[in-house]
Amino acid sequence: MKKSDDVLGLLEFGKKRLDAGDYDNALDFFEQALLIDPTNPDLWNFKGITLRSLGRYDEASVSYTHLTLPTNREV
Repeated sequence: MKKSDDVLGLLEFGKKRLDAGDYDNALDFFEQALLIDPTNPDLWNFKGITLRSLGRYDEASVSYTHLTLPTNREV
């Protein structure tokens, strides 16, 4: 299995948990995916959404900051 397949699988599991309101488990999936692909802006966005849903606003803000880093922009 390729890294991208692993990331996509973790992202999908995380999104399902997020949609179900299972924020702690959703966060676990997004964090696992970020270990594989730390420059993926979608993962940082979903991590931020999840942290915000948990009321962890400062951490969510840090996650959103990663969306604007040069390594996360298309060239």
